[in-house]
Amino acid sequence: MRPDFGTDGRLPSALSMGTVDVAFHLATGGNPVPLAFTFGFEGRAPTLDSVRARVAERAHRVATLRYRIARGRGKFRRVDRIAVDRHVHEAWLPEDTDGSATSRLMLSRPMSTDDGPPWDVWLVHGPADRHTLVYRTDHTFQDGMGAAYTARALLGDHPEGAPAPQRPARPTAQGLADALGEVVAAFRAPTPKPAFDGEPTGRVDVCHADTPLARLRAIARAHGGTVTDVYLAALSHAVRAWYLKDTGSAHPPLPVSIPMSVRAPGEEYAPGNRMVTARLLLPCDEESPQRALARVVARTGRLRESRRRDAMRLLLSASPRSLGATVGTRLVRGAFVAGPVSSVNFGTALVHQGVAARRAAVFAGVASGIRCVTTLTSQHDTACLTVVHDEALATADELPDLWLAALLELERP
Repeated sequence: MRPDFGTDGRLPSALSMGTVDVAFHLATGGNPVPLAFTFGFEGRAPTLDSVRARVAERAHRVATLRYRIARGRGKFRRVDRIAVDRHVHEAWLPEDTDGSATSRLMLSRPMSTDDGPPWDVWLVHGPADRHTLVYRTDHTFQDGMGAAYTARALLGDHPEGAPAPQRPARPTAQGLADALGEVVAAFRAPTPKPAFDGEPTGRVDVCHADTPLARLRAIARAHGGTVTDVYLAALSHAVRAWYLKDTGSAHPPLPVSIPMSVRAPGEEYAPGNRMVTARLLLPCDEESPQRALARVVARTGRLRESRRRDAMRLLLSASPRSLGATVGTRLVRGAFVAGPVSSVNFGTALVHQGVAARRAAVFAGVASGIRCVTTLTSQHDTACLTVVHDEALATADELPDLWLAALLELERP
């Protein structure tokens, strides 16, 4: 029987870490990997006391916030008392006009490694009449969709509005064959990724770009794809333009890791990473963004039709945890992929104390030799592209503008 998270208060005293959680633990050497969900607001900021009051009211009712990582034992252990003052903080960044300084703070500020639950909430005061609320956790402990459900339950005025969880399905034979082929490939020689290879510094920078979600939907309709397809094709063309500008040559197809949620109904507030990944080649060698989009649509269509998400879920659940975790670390290491390329739909806008957020962005730090992590976060009518990159990629802050330029080209008939 699965525990009924967050509804009746009878939470188990301990839960075993899943295969993906152990993979994160192995890949990072047990060090926390910050995962932040930021919400940008306009208007007068709430007080720190009022935010703490909201967290104090909600935290004990959200199951995932009641656990900590017992790192040496491969378990999540329940915490019965939460000291809210230790989890809710305040900062002032009056020059942060685009949210990048807040994002850098969330990735650079050390996370607690004591015996408490690995999460915090920040109220960040920006320029006049702007502020940001942040829910931050350890990626070893929670994935992006889990963070979305938790942030809404913890900070929102209303719990509804989140996307539906994923219902498991039976994978096809093609999906299982593709998933097995991906696992085998992860143990072969590294894939050339000239724009993203090299030694990372361990220091990161963050940049963002916003665009109307309706714009991405219109391009998707015109080309028979999805919002995620448009995001990936524009990113592919942005990487091509970026590398071409620097070297004068085209970049080969870029291997990336596509995280996919397998968080089922009833698991919205369960601790741990309920996700799998699929490797995808972005057609950075394609000169035309329209043809790049067509190639992306074909590749993601195969992922969906073969139910690769369910195939990888089945493979990991059928493997011993230690073996599955070893495979998991190979699938997301910097020698195998350039980095994770995520798409997170938050749903309707977060409303906190009667004010709706104008923008949401989720992003994580880098680990396991990865030099770049890219996320598209959708909330209500706005999509936000976030690029987290190692400082070794000195000009990677150009990627968001190049991504927007690629969208312009995709809009042309």
